[in-house]
Amino acid sequence: MAPASASALPPGVTDPNYSPPPGRLGNLTVLQQHALDKIRKELQDEGAFVPERMDDAALLRFLRARKFDVPKAKAMLLSAEQWRKDVGVDELVRTFEFKEKEEVDKYYPQYYHKIDKDGRPVYIERLGKLDIKALYAITSLDRLQKRLICEYERSLDTRMPAASRAVGHPVETFCTIMDLDGVSLSNFVRVKDYVLEAASIGQNRYPEIMGRFYIINAPWMFSTVWSIIKPWLDEVTVSKIDIVGYSYKDKLLAQIPAENVPKEFGGLCECHGGCSLSDAGPWKDEEDEKHEKKQEEEQAEAPVEDGAPPPE
Repeated sequence: MAPASASALPPGVTDPNYSPPPGRLGNLTVLQQHALDKIRKELQDEGAFVPERMDDAALLRFLRARKFDVPKAKAMLLSAEQWRKDVGVDELVRTFEFKEKEEVDKYYPQYYHKIDKDGRPVYIERLGKLDIKALYAITSLDRLQKRLICEYERSLDTRMPAASRAVGHPVETFCTIMDLDGVSLSNFVRVKDYVLEAASIGQNRYPEIMGRFYIINAPWMFSTVWSIIKPWLDEVTVSKIDIVGYSYKDKLLAQIPAENVPKEFGGLCECHGGCSLSDAGPWKDEEDEKHEKKQEEEQAEAPVEDGAPPPE
């Protein structure tokens, strides 16, 4: 193997113990660095380079997804860009409101909740609680897909950067928990289209952001469900999936601090109003801090009426 190149670490690395994984900034072989330089230059020369979405870390995600084969990685990236235009992702992010979030949470909980020991945002999906009839009475497949896209975009723009700042090193992947407790084959078949479309969007439009994936409480019929899903996933995605079954607590707690794991999964967290609606994590902490600072600034700038005591 060619020796690692002297590619610079990304800015903002404060963790002295951080060691970049292979194929990431700070740990590229000479050939990998060459591939990165080549795809960047080709995109720039062709007028297809989008600076806000194509920094080196993003380009490397597509390169890793295609084993640093530049033509294949570029084709994948350009296909994703065309998909963004076809779907209208930028406009969707600006205008889409998922007002039915609290109601949907009752019948199909899907949520981000704090970070694991490596700093990854934890994403939890409780497929076993799915109630198809109730779910489609308050939302639609189209709206669920739009929500999914908006959550991916928010994760790249907000959650991962906030997690990176919190732990002092780049965070580029999620830790996912898929809970199948109570899932039925009939329910899965009815929501299969959404699950497969979600998997397709994840691996083809937002590649290389799955870090760890735990499937827990898998019932006896899961082999049938898995046989339906597995052919739709690439081999890299499949290799990251850990099917744990019902004895999952120790494995989850080995990867995620107990205080970050919801109590129903063997952890200690009990967010006010429920973990599934809290969006708790470094990203929420930063939002709350900005909100408090803005309130303080507005209070300080507010005119003081005659005779009224100044604000404390």
